Amino acid sequence: MSSADLKLCQGCFVIIIAGTIDFKDNETRELAVQQSGALQEATRLDEPGCEAYYFGPDPLADNRIQVYELWTDEQSLGAHFQHPNYRAMLALISELGIVATSTAKFRCDLSEPVYDETFTPRADFFTGHEAQ
Repeated sequence: MSSADLKLCQGCFVIIIAGTIDFKDNETRELAVQQSGALQEATRLDEPGCEAYYFGPDPLADNRIQVYELWTDEQSLGAHFQHPNYRAMLALISELGIVATSTAKFRCDLSEPVYDETFTPRADFFTGHEAQ
């Protein structure tokens, strides 16, 4: 499934992982961002089903990383949890010292654009497609 397919996903689902990881201070957070770059890239490039894998600095909390992942299915996410990239990322952030974390996964059965044909943002699901 390509990124274009995910924009209007009907009758399929994707998994979004979203969360936060807090470190003791900004310096530690910056180390985590810097040192995890190669693992983020490897996960995106080497793991089938990974459409997005982002661990980046929160601009409003200087000790926090925002987590965003997008997976095409449970099988690819499950394979990720067994992959050396996942184990290396977990070891890296654990070694730096996590103060707090909150992460959840969401299964999304319908995806639509935020903006309609007039570039107006829409909160409703307006294309008439229903999840199957």
